Amino acid sequence: MNKKFLKTVFIKTLPVMTGYIALGIGFGILFNSHGYGLLWSVLMAALVYAGSMQYVAINLISGGASLITIALTTLLVNARHLFYGISMIGKYKDAGKKKPYLIFALTDETYSLLCSDFYPENADKGKYQLAVSLANHLYWITGCALGSLIGSAIPFNTAGIDFCMTALFVTIFIEQWLSTKKHLPAVIGLASAVICLLIFGADAFLIPTMTLISVSLILLKRFIKEAENE
Repeated sequence: MNKKFLKTVFIKTLPVMTGYIALGIGFGILFNSHGYGLLWSVLMAALVYAGSMQYVAINLISGGASLITIALTTLLVNARHLFYGISMIGKYKDAGKKKPYLIFALTDETYSLLCSDFYPENADKGKYQLAVSLANHLYWITGCALGSLIGSAIPFNTAGIDFCMTALFVTIFIEQWLSTKKHLPAVIGLASAVICLLIFGADAFLIPTMTLISVSLILLKRFIKEAENE
């Protein structure tokens, strides 16, 4: 890996770095406020490596949720990986020993960088995929560690920090809504969330919501595809 290669990787992952550091700091501060120090934040970042789920997991863990509940919630919150991960099978087919880590490290942002056909000139594709994946992973670990250290050194009111991930997804939702005229999947998601919130309440609506969204999208897949092609 020469300097030109590393420079290319850094430039490509720079937007991810800014986001991961900021969101990671928020997670580290919040996790520390619940009594989990630096080691726990680093372990969560290194071994779980799921931004939205890590935020959700804080309340699940501190609230004494069962392992089954945590496992089901993790599966449903990250179910989108099952779909876009399939599109990377061909790109990772020659990854060899790097493949298990590449699969583990395939976050939304890493996918957005690697799903294109861009590769540095004369660079090994596998090494580029590994470098991008590892760089993003290290950014997230760094952010979570910094947040834990900041939370330990500077005590302050953490109210509202847990909303930063919600704010991120709201921003993404609005951007996606404005970028297309086909809003049926988004409406299904919103309607499912409202219905489950009214039925199950704020503390137990997440799993039913994700289940309802998944089932609805599968059952209405053909109808949605036809509507988008009109």
